[in-house]
Amino acid sequence: MMDGLQEARKIINEVDAKMAELFVRRMEAAEMVAEYKREHGMPILDAAREEEVIRNGANRVENDAYRGYYVDFMRDTMAISRRYQQKLLEGMRVAYSGVEGAFAHIAAHKLFPDAEKVAYPDFDTAYDAVVKGECDVVVLPLENSYAGEVGQVTDLLFSGPLYVNGTVAISVTHELLGVEGASLEAVKTVVSHPQALAQCDSFIKKHGYAQMPYENTALAAKYVSDLNDPTVAAIGSAESASCYNLKVLMDGINQSRVNTTRFAVLAKSEDRNITKAHGAHFVLMFTVRNEAGSLARALNIIGAHGFNMRTLRSRPMKELLWEYYFYVEAEGNVRSYEGKCMLEELAVCCDKIKCVGSFN
Repeated sequence: MMDGLQEARKIINEVDAKMAELFVRRMEAAEMVAEYKREHGMPILDAAREEEVIRNGANRVENDAYRGYYVDFMRDTMAISRRYQQKLLEGMRVAYSGVEGAFAHIAAHKLFPDAEKVAYPDFDTAYDAVVKGECDVVVLPLENSYAGEVGQVTDLLFSGPLYVNGTVAISVTHELLGVEGASLEAVKTVVSHPQALAQCDSFIKKHGYAQMPYENTALAAKYVSDLNDPTVAAIGSAESASCYNLKVLMDGINQSRVNTTRFAVLAKSEDRNITKAHGAHFVLMFTVRNEAGSLARALNIIGAHGFNMRTLRSRPMKELLWEYYFYVEAEGNVRSYEGKCMLEELAVCCDKIKCVGSFN
């Protein structure tokens, strides 16, 4: 007769054998997820999805004593899945505009920490890198809370084939960066992008520094590093200091503490699963016919189908004098039945309609 310990071990061995088979199936599914995320430019971690899976699984465990351990088990399982996906996506190439240490590089690293980040000199070439297949996704700035929209990127969204599949907001904090031997008292000139100089105007005037505009904050840091002059400092990010062997002389020197840049992830394929997620938003771009009231009709159609517009902007069309296209961000699922009806009605008063993608 089998004693209690032997019986327990027999059950565990049987369960472990089944769990091994299920583990293999789960990891195979993780491979499919990783490939989908590569194609659609999605970050590996989807915290909301993980919490939903854990919550649903925990509800299946009726024994109160076991439920907490099951939650721990699932968190460990998902961590393993993420590590495997990271390994699969190590070859992923992410384009951005600028240089290492720039805020675009910071955004790309936050979204895709294990992917290869590839720098391009401007928005157009970074965008085209994905169109041509040189990179899997591109991370570009959509708007800044201080300076407004990035018009060149908006134009690319309107004219190009890529889709928005996600956004991330990066808080812009400016630091004063100098070489070894530099100090607040020794600095005579500060170098940075004109917007960064403007955002730190009070600090600059207080210390009586001369200003030298530069192409961007990260390149300004590189310039100061190469110059190796303790009287010249850069205004940029702490990441730039690390990249170019500078030290932070003073942190948080920008007067505004609400300066944030929102970046978009663009890919060749639209991720329609995002549209079904809670809190989804979509980007819609269109031109209206040259008729009285056509814009008002278009906006009324969007509202009539229950889509709350969060953003509405106009941009001039370069090829047509005094003609404009419109950029809309709205809450909801544009691929739902209401969304389909909205797009059909918009076609009556719009010459061109383009769904650029969705994000949470």
